[in-house]
Amino acid sequence: MSRTTSGPDDHSSQPLLTQRTALILLLAVLAGLGAGALGLWAGRHIAEALLLGLGAAAGAAAFFNWLIGPR
Repeated sequence: MSRTTSGPDDHSSQPLLTQRTALILLLAVLAGLGAGALGLWAGRHIAEALLLGLGAAAGAAAFFNWLIGPR
């Protein structure tokens, strides 16, 4: 009986994230950082700016997921 074991190199040809997913996450993170930075610049407390950035990142991820539709 031959037994194959799965090692770390078995899935090396498959990327962890697709290009579409990586682009959507990158744009969402950039939007969140921008919104948080604008919140800090406007004089908001750091906790408020963090929540602002997280909300903007979530909204941006949903928007860019819709905008950059699957092929």
